[in-house]
Amino acid sequence: MKKKILIIDDDLDMCLVLSKFLLRNGYDVETANSGAKGIIKFKEDNFDIVICDFRLGDRDGKDILKEIKSISPETIVLIITGYSDIKIAVDVIKMGAYDYITKPLIPDEVLSVLSAALQLPDANNNTNTTGNKYNVEKPNYTKKTIVNGEFLVGEAGATKDLYKQIEIVAPTNYSIILYGESGTGKEVIAKTIHSLSDRADKPFIAMDCGTLSKELSGSELFGHVKGAFTGALTDKEGHFEIANGGTLFLDEVANLTYEIQASLLRVIQERKFKRVGGNKEMPVDVRIIVASNENLQEAYRKGKFREDLYHRFNEFSINLPPLRDRKKDIPLFGDFFLQKAKSELNRDIEGFEDDVMQMFIHYSWPGNLREFRNVVRRSVLLTQSGKVNAKTLPWEITNTDSTHASSPPAFAHRHEEELHSIAQNNTAPPPRAVYDLKDAASKAEYEAIMNVLKQVNFNKTKAAEILKIDRKTLYNKIKGFEEINN
Repeated sequence: MKKKILIIDDDLDMCLVLSKFLLRNGYDVETANSGAKGIIKFKEDNFDIVICDFRLGDRDGKDILKEIKSISPETIVLIITGYSDIKIAVDVIKMGAYDYITKPLIPDEVLSVLSAALQLPDANNNTNTTGNKYNVEKPNYTKKTIVNGEFLVGEAGATKDLYKQIEIVAPTNYSIILYGESGTGKEVIAKTIHSLSDRADKPFIAMDCGTLSKELSGSELFGHVKGAFTGALTDKEGHFEIANGGTLFLDEVANLTYEIQASLLRVIQERKFKRVGGNKEMPVDVRIIVASNENLQEAYRKGKFREDLYHRFNEFSINLPPLRDRKKDIPLFGDFFLQKAKSELNRDIEGFEDDVMQMFIHYSWPGNLREFRNVVRRSVLLTQSGKVNAKTLPWEITNTDSTHASSPPAFAHRHEEELHSIAQNNTAPPPRAVYDLKDAASKAEYEAIMNVLKQVNFNKTKAAEILKIDRKTLYNKIKGFEEINN
């Protein structure tokens, strides 16, 4: 049976050309030359797909989209936009449009988008679910996109929105700000944007702005000439020079000094730079993607960041969702990380036990995807064969509070389980036969740590921050307490 398409566009020539093209390719097509007429036709008949121009003479494309979705949520809607309407395209996709098509329309692109749209599974059909007790879909890599073996397109709404934004902005030369918590994959996203752009065959250079001093930041960005400062024994190329023609990713950009920010602004404006200590101006063509844990708009309002530089960067911004907001993707990412770890460690692992995946889904993942990847790698390392079980998981995951899980875990390591029980009862570890001053100090330290762990629901990252120690130190302390309990 032919699929039925409604074209809504006030450009009569566009309607005529597009309808003839689609008719020749086996579609049943009707047209409407205004938004009002389009809605009337839509109500009178059943259409599989609506192709609607965003800029109509009588109504806004967003209004048409909203009304169509309110009448028939399952109808696929494609929006026609101008190439420069990047933010509009993002907005309509968030509102429920399946995709956008840019003007001028390219026939093969239109057919490709229609073909992909019509292969979507029925939103009301649950045949793809596994029926497992955590009620999520099993990973199916034949339907997923992996870019450079790193970026996985998941199924959660937040993930789909993220990838649509990436697809929209990647082919442009827009500067981009990536916002997201630590571990959400900002550099991976930057690499993905680069790989989908016209600059993909040119260098991608990343720089962590939070680890360098003022002097080194200038040298790393712009290079230096011999003798420019103490230790500058030879000429050196900077990141701008190396990335010429490609993409430069600046992580934690808010940490750059005002002086470096001023130099950076000049390079962006004039597309020229000088090496530190040098006089020769060098032309440069670099796309800049920056990342920050803090809101740069708030930072410039507080005087911590140059406003003019912020506006240069903010041609487009993307917010990376934390893993806790992407629960539907957790089994998918779990299997993705498992496959990579199996290959890396040469392990023959079948998958995860059901209770392990249950804990993954209910854990808060303060370290986001980075933490998840490390947890899976650790578990694969500790699993020789068969499936990954709960005994290979870190203490904070197996001891997630029962209010955040469907059932409290009963499979933690014995010492970790005892430690959790001791903390819940607010009792000290069994005393040694003789206490000296060192033992007394250890006991006091133990009680302080356990009190904080209880306050943060045994989230070690948060506990370490409160206690003003790093996570490794906290792990070692807890391990020492477990030895006391032996």
